[in-house]
Amino acid sequence: MPINILMPALSPTMEKGNLAKWLKKEGDAVKSGDVIAEIETDKATMEVEAVDEGVLAKIVVPEGTADVPVNQVIALIAGEGEDPKSVTAPAGGGAPAPAPKAEAAPAAPASAPQPQANTVPGDASAHMSYARVDQAPAGPAQAGKPNGAGQQRGGGNRVFASPLAKRIAREAGIDIASVQGSGPHGRIVEKDVRAALQGGGAKPAAAPATGTPAAKPVQPPVLASSMGADQVKAMFEAGTYEEVPLDGMRKTIAKRLVESKQTVPHFYLSLDCDLDALMSLREQINAAASKDKDGKPAYKLSVNDFVIKALAVALQRVPNANAVWAEDRILKMKHSDVGVAVAIEGGLFTPVVRRAETKTLTAISAEVKDMAGRARNRRLKPEEYTGGSTAVSNLGMYGIKDFQAVINPPHGTILAVGAGEQRVVVKNGAPAVIQAMTVTLSCDHRVVDGALGAELLAEFKRLIENPMGMLV
Repeated sequence: MPINILMPALSPTMEKGNLAKWLKKEGDAVKSGDVIAEIETDKATMEVEAVDEGVLAKIVVPEGTADVPVNQVIALIAGEGEDPKSVTAPAGGGAPAPAPKAEAAPAAPASAPQPQANTVPGDASAHMSYARVDQAPAGPAQAGKPNGAGQQRGGGNRVFASPLAKRIAREAGIDIASVQGSGPHGRIVEKDVRAALQGGGAKPAAAPATGTPAAKPVQPPVLASSMGADQVKAMFEAGTYEEVPLDGMRKTIAKRLVESKQTVPHFYLSLDCDLDALMSLREQINAAASKDKDGKPAYKLSVNDFVIKALAVALQRVPNANAVWAEDRILKMKHSDVGVAVAIEGGLFTPVVRRAETKTLTAISAEVKDMAGRARNRRLKPEEYTGGSTAVSNLGMYGIKDFQAVINPPHGTILAVGAGEQRVVVKNGAPAVIQAMTVTLSCDHRVVDGALGAELLAEFKRLIENPMGMLV
């Protein structure tokens, strides 16, 4: 029966990929390790290697096809002795393949180690470059197709291992052939090498025959993001921690932040703003607020209200920065819809002030207070915290001087606001004490380049330092 080649999972979060190009055509002979296709993910274009041999009998998914689900059959290989012309595409045109059923394999000699069962669709690492291949039912061992432990080495002394697994083994100075593989057909993948390093079961690599000393073993870093819960827990003594299950909001926040940092090319611009004029104007406006019979003022503006208004007006004056990324195009917004990060128990919301450039400071203040209160009670409507082209994240109330915020896709920017504090500066050639705050603009380089981001931040600074411009 033919061997299925499946769309591989090239990263932990990959659900679909684009089949960019076939490097083999129907009728071509395929050997294990041959690069047969190029797959595009949301992060990169990667090569796909075959892990079995035969003839590429049928291309099920043509090149240029977008959004092919992981584990969908993309091609078929005719096995040994099978007529390639008799191979036909599966019903459904390459629908996701069911999980392969375990087949009884011929007994191997007691001394031969057995490959572990493959329980995942290939290696989940973003560095992996081969496709998962469903194994045909086991049959009698044939030349070049050994069973049992020989599958991991192929014919002769060849070792089947992914490029990343080989690199990690080489850097760590261990013999890749001593590692037990868990991939398709006993192929050695990244997790196998890391498991061997942690368990101490790997043999050191032999020194080169030329007399050159072997490289000093280096323990490669183990990324927490590539480790399961049991692996992480195993690093700590039982009873020294409390397990806190993730709710839906925390899972969503974690997923979006990882996607943002992995897929959005961030860069950062920082500058200091003189707050003296703004603090004086704020005091005058708040003092002029009418009071009810209990003496409660009708409004009380915060520095954050001025920040939101200044950013909204600045986006109107630098319209090319008022944009979002939409994969194959950029959307330039007509109005300044500014998100405001609101911390709540277990996470945060970012309600959006719509058309903020058209609203007064008192209207912005009232709207933010209302939405922040409902956010903390989880009473916001979805339309109130979606959309927008930028956001403000203010940690000044915690005394944070400056920080870099993570962009909330598809936003093009986010402004991180630090604490207002007294600083000594030089004014008119003499030392002077002013109220100042540091702001940092995070930019998506696909939408806002360096010069454009600097122009936006400079306009924001002008408005903050000359706040009367926001009242007219």
